[in-house]
Amino acid sequence: MSKPKLHVLKIGGRLIEQEDHLAEVLAHFLQKDGHKLLIHGGGKRASELEKKLDIPTNMVEGRRITDAASLEIVVMVYAGLINKGLVSRLQSMHCNAVGLSGADGNVILAHKRPVKTIDYGFVGDIDQVNTHFIEALLKANTLPVFCAITHDGKGQLLNTNADTIAATLASAMAEDFEVHAYFCLEKNGVLSDPEDDEAVIEQLDTLTYERLKADGTISAGMIPKLDNGFGAMEKGVQEVVICGPDSFLSDGGTKLKH
Repeated sequence: MSKPKLHVLKIGGRLIEQEDHLAEVLAHFLQKDGHKLLIHGGGKRASELEKKLDIPTNMVEGRRITDAASLEIVVMVYAGLINKGLVSRLQSMHCNAVGLSGADGNVILAHKRPVKTIDYGFVGDIDQVNTHFIEALLKANTLPVFCAITHDGKGQLLNTNADTIAATLASAMAEDFEVHAYFCLEKNGVLSDPEDDEAVIEQLDTLTYERLKADGTISAGMIPKLDNGFGAMEKGVQEVVICGPDSFLSDGGTKLKH
């Protein structure tokens, strides 16, 4: 018996700011056959609010150091402003969406990242996903919209990387669904020439990934995204695509291969 399809889309903060482009991406996503999950970031908007409030933004290798003041900002922006904005937009497109953090329905349980060389503050690493709750929402013809906030089960909210949440949710749901995951970034995909936005690698396997990482073609923020993507495939996700808004609309981008 074949599994029902589930499409998981992660979108970043810059796309969220681009009203027309976002509308096109969401419309294309809604046309896909099967159930759907949407995961979003919002770091750009959070940094803008921090600046307005004179709260320092501390980043290490693209990851936010989340002290108590920063945590208040990201919860307000991610779980409030952006999440509810996306939900209301989806409702206007006749899609019954529900906005969630990891604390809602105890969906994503995490622990505060231990201090090693860097103290990331209130950043969470995921321990557990309540797939039964998500499945109940999907069966009720609802589209869950997840922000990048989790919790530890003891009353503490945590900031968790949105790509990691997308990969973890996709992996957790793969036991009962045929999962297709799309990581929608700024670039059109993984590039063979970082300076050429059209130099998209259409298919990328792990051997080629390691070679391109070693020679510096793939670097910086793309590495954790690809690690998340390949990790999801190892855990049963049927398809992982690294794309941008334009390549998502044309069903292009970089398809990961085992």
